[in-house]
Amino acid sequence: MMNSAGKRLVLIEESFERLVGRPLALDGQDIWSMPAAVVAHGTEDPPLFFYGNRQALELFRLSAEQFIGLPSYKSAEPALREERAAMLAKLEAENVITDYHGIRIAADGTRFRILNAVVWNLVDEAGNRHGQAAAFSEWEMLQD
Repeated sequence: MMNSAGKRLVLIEESFERLVGRPLALDGQDIWSMPAAVVAHGTEDPPLFFYGNRQALELFRLSAEQFIGLPSYKSAEPALREERAAMLAKLEAENVITDYHGIRIAADGTRFRILNAVVWNLVDEAGNRHGQAAAFSEWEMLQD
């Protein structure tokens, strides 16, 4: 029997393929070791990250233990959280956004711009929403 965490990891990939129309990971690759960053949060208030792959953890400069349970709004600078909230509102209406751009902040204060991110709702086959996820393979580090 698959545990709750395992089911949510499967849902990341299944909902991506259902909404975007292509697999998240290439043949033989798992999402942990993808060169793209993949993150996901649940439906709590505030939403808490429950997954970040190796690339995401490297970008956010956190260990898995530090990342899991982190409120997802903390991935954006306070001044940019309104922009993030607008994106999430658009996501509520559309289920998937394929061209998201935004600035995020790592644990050590390093800022980076994500480009052409795919952000999608984690929706099971019955239509129940379990959170949101994002994947992006393009980013640029920003100087202060």
